[in-house]
Amino acid sequence: MNQFVTYLKLLRESIMFALQAIVVNKVRTVLSLLGITIGIFSIISVFTIFDSIERTIRDSVNSLGSNVLYVQKWPWAFGGDYPWWEYMKRPEPDLNDLEEINRKSQAAAASAYAVGTWRKVKHGNLSVESSINAVSFDYPDVMAFELSSGRFFTAEESAGGRPVAIIGAEIASILYNNADPLGQKLKVFGRQLEIIGVFRKEGKIDFGNSNDRVVMIPVQLGRSYMDLKSDNIGAMIAVKAKPNISNEELRYELEGIMRSVRKIKPGQEDDFSINQTSLITQGFDAVFGVISIVGWIIGGFSLLVGGFGIANIMFVSVRERTGQIGIQKSMGAKNTFILQEFLFESIFLSLLGGLVGLFLIFIITKIIAYTFDMPLILTAGNIILGISVSAIIGLVSGFIPALTASKLDPVEAMRTTM
Repeated sequence: MNQFVTYLKLLRESIMFALQAIVVNKVRTVLSLLGITIGIFSIISVFTIFDSIERTIRDSVNSLGSNVLYVQKWPWAFGGDYPWWEYMKRPEPDLNDLEEINRKSQAAAASAYAVGTWRKVKHGNLSVESSINAVSFDYPDVMAFELSSGRFFTAEESAGGRPVAIIGAEIASILYNNADPLGQKLKVFGRQLEIIGVFRKEGKIDFGNSNDRVVMIPVQLGRSYMDLKSDNIGAMIAVKAKPNISNEELRYELEGIMRSVRKIKPGQEDDFSINQTSLITQGFDAVFGVISIVGWIIGGFSLLVGGFGIANIMFVSVRERTGQIGIQKSMGAKNTFILQEFLFESIFLSLLGGLVGLFLIFIITKIIAYTFDMPLILTAGNIILGISVSAIIGLVSGFIPALTASKLDPVEAMRTTM
């Protein structure tokens, strides 16, 4: 208990000496701490920006489904030296492929076909450019989405290609002036469709294909206006794995089914791709790893300068308080006590510079988030990182001056007071 009280007194004295150094030598101290402030600001601001970008991207990727595989013509990542023009020759997945997967797959919980194109949709004199997504009936069992009102297609509407549609929140706002669009008509492909549902507003999504500006229709209706046999229509079959079935197990099964359907001989290359979200996240892991290194390099130089600034303050402090150190030693103060006193002071000064940098980042993130509607957040992890780095810089920078102070001869030190 006595030792704890001693440390508290030691810490209090160190903070008081540090504050005194700031008050007495304002310009020198501020300029010395500026390096720490700039260094922490540089590193943590870079991490804050890219943490926010990474969080947005990962949320968007996760909306695609971690346990969903996508049978498509094109791979999401090109590997090896396979020439891209060979992919051009591949056929698009079609409804026959979907039927075979549904019939033969034992690992799939559900599978759905989807294809999209861009068209203008109209209501009265208003029109808006929209993504027209034609999907099969099992689409909601594979892909996650929410409706703010209305319903999805019935089995009869889907199989019969009935003129019904589900629209995005942005389309509802633009074409119907925020009035209830359910039961209203929407002109797509020159045909009047009945609106039976409205998607819940999602906002901007980088990879999850936000439904805010989507018109979803039954694929049997869409095939009347879209050439599903086109080589570049961008069709996909999304397949969701059953519980306790790994993506690798599902992939292996799908490869066998698709090779059988396409009559691909042993040894021949696949004429289809099976994609999954891990392909995207792996690519971004590498990118953000490089960005992290760049952030440390940018801030590292400022921290180095700041560290020298802290060391300079501490050497000056040791010289100015040499006589006081001699008196402390003559009264029984141990070397470790003197060492810890100056180390605490150095760490406090460095933390002060780091906290100023963090405060500047916090203010800027609030301004950017408010002005540009960006989800920019200074996370607790980055705050802890900034404080930890500041403390380490203070510890390292102040160690040699503190060690010098602790080894002063008490007699020689006291002579400086005479």
